[in-house]
Amino acid sequence: MTEPTSITQRAGRREWCGLAVIALACVLYVMDLTVLHLAVPALSADLQPSSTQMLWIIDIYGFMIAGSLITMGSLGDRIGRRRLLLIGAAAFGVTSVLAAFSTSPEMLIVTRALLGVSGATLAPSTLSLIRSMFHDPRQRTTAIGIWITSFSAGAAIGPVLGGVVLEYFWWGAVFLLNVPVMIALLVLGPRLLPEYRDPDAGRADLPSAALSLAAMLALVYGLKRVAQDGMTATAVVTALAGVGLAFVFVRRQRRLTDPLIDLSLFRIPAFSAALATYGIGIFVLFGGFLFIPQYLQLVLGMTPLEAGLWTLPWALSFVVGSNVTPILARRIDPTWLMGGGLLLAAVGFALLLGIEPGSGLPLIVLGSIGFSLGMSPVFTLTNDLIIGSAPPERAGAAAGVSETAAEVGGALGIAVLGSIGVAVYRRDVEDALPGTLASEQDAAARGTLGGAVEVAEGLPAASGEALMNAAEAAFTTGVHLGALIAAVSSLALAGFVLSRGRVGVLTEEPEPVEEPVDESVDEPVACGDGCRP
Repeated sequence: MTEPTSITQRAGRREWCGLAVIALACVLYVMDLTVLHLAVPALSADLQPSSTQMLWIIDIYGFMIAGSLITMGSLGDRIGRRRLLLIGAAAFGVTSVLAAFSTSPEMLIVTRALLGVSGATLAPSTLSLIRSMFHDPRQRTTAIGIWITSFSAGAAIGPVLGGVVLEYFWWGAVFLLNVPVMIALLVLGPRLLPEYRDPDAGRADLPSAALSLAAMLALVYGLKRVAQDGMTATAVVTALAGVGLAFVFVRRQRRLTDPLIDLSLFRIPAFSAALATYGIGIFVLFGGFLFIPQYLQLVLGMTPLEAGLWTLPWALSFVVGSNVTPILARRIDPTWLMGGGLLLAAVGFALLLGIEPGSGLPLIVLGSIGFSLGMSPVFTLTNDLIIGSAPPERAGAAAGVSETAAEVGGALGIAVLGSIGVAVYRRDVEDALPGTLASEQDAAARGTLGGAVEVAEGLPAASGEALMNAAEAAFTTGVHLGALIAAVSSLALAGFVLSRGRVGVLTEEPEPVEEPVDESVDEPVACGDGCRP
């Protein structure tokens, strides 16, 4: 597999240094999804937000990222991927400072929303830049493995680094962690990163961008409400509204001369198969791992920091797996590598079926290592395939679609498996509730394990212990069911991958779209008008 160029260039020190810079930016992109959770107590005491405001403070960052990815991926193809990345980095740094010094809940919600919009420039810009920087297929697979690693590192570092910062500084300091890295990106980016834009790109369609944002916001918000509140009318109607807006968005793209997304990408078999595999893999991972942090804290009695440290094996396994995958892919057919990885993931999820109330930490660690190592080849190779199968001038849009699939897959995993787990908990805990509870206590104990813990603390010893035993057993049953669904889904996905035969390799070369270059010029056609030597 080669790029449609006259000479396939191998990346040098400049490209690998550039990759290190953009990987560091991706670490922060993920950290901001998790680091605020540890700051909630101090933030609540300082700004005194309402419960609704607190939910929006936590969630709005992810919502805006999900809604903006498609637009930002396509915009990078039009104005230049490096330019968009640098604009996003500058905005991310400025809004981080504003968030750190927010004086009201409303100000923090707005700044978190702006952080989400600027953060949405990072993932598609960095992934599409990898396409421009690494033309050799093996080097590109390695680069994408490192890119995937940066997300795992962010997930691992976020809770730990956030805990250290909050030990010595006020809650806003967690946002200031972003500023030095964004300054480094602004200084080093123009020196190390190439520019690429589609010289024939048309004007961006603003109604399409608005439709994309509205569709994703409604869909992800609705799914999140389903996970938290169950199948309420508001949650279902909101999610269905998102699906309807997405349908309108697709119909509009079919009519436009210069669509925000070129739907012909989905007619590339390798692209569609890899995109489906990636999205379903994220669904399985997020849904299967959903209840583990709560189990560590509420059932095993760990502090948030202790629970965060025990999730490090999960994150570090992704780091190892993502970096080993390119080496293995040179010796093992990628289809078999992904299929075998999914089988290993199924075994990892199956181990979680053995945990019992109040125990099971070794199985949790071993299981998380298993499904992390197993999922690593899927995420690395599908992203390589998605970005490699798209025409070079559409790489930004392809990266935006890829990340959007991940966001939707994650939201679906949390909503579907989360709802099932909550339903099982409520069913099993009902018979153990004392009849003497007040209505508010009864509702709290039925709602969540955390509510049951608070109620049990206010009951006589025998009643409280009985309630806790029943609640922990009910929650553990929910964990078992989620793990079982994740294991079966992993097996089904492995069957899909293996049945495709060549889903792990390019079955078609993307058609060159630029004019051929002179054989004596050692510059890839894919660089377009904006390329820098």
